[in-house]
Amino acid sequence: MTLTVDLQVASNAADLPTAEQIERWVAAALAGHQWQDGDAELTVRVVDETEGRELNRDYRERDYATNVLSFPFTAPIPMPVTLLGDLVVCAPVVAREAAEQDKTLVAHWAHMIVHGTLHLLGYDHIEDAEAEHMERLETTILIGLGFVDPYEADAGN
Repeated sequence: MTLTVDLQVASNAADLPTAEQIERWVAAALAGHQWQDGDAELTVRVVDETEGRELNRDYRERDYATNVLSFPFTAPIPMPVTLLGDLVVCAPVVAREAAEQDKTLVAHWAHMIVHGTLHLLGYDHIEDAEAEHMERLETTILIGLGFVDPYEADAGN
């Protein structure tokens, strides 16, 4: 499988992860999923709060910027590459949450990219059982990447 991550940076935030880090985190989230053989592509767009708030309001009817939005894509016809969809990550929200949760910025970025990628694969956390399954999967992936369990109270990495 060839993975292509189209990184779009529409933020002035400092300390953003590199394209290589983001691709590594996406690849880890995709590993082991038999969703489809072949090539895969997704877009990761890093935004500031204005765009994050607009997208959250327009697509989720919530008038605030959130950490990550996932927009899965289903092709209407077979395509030579699997287009997984788009992730929109609001850099200031991720930075604020990392500080509030006493986590390193890179650990929280990795968590948000893995979390969003799992959404693109169809995982959700609306029901309690789904949330527990998704959290276990995120934890396994992040530990495999060298981070600690993001749901532990002292996950400061």
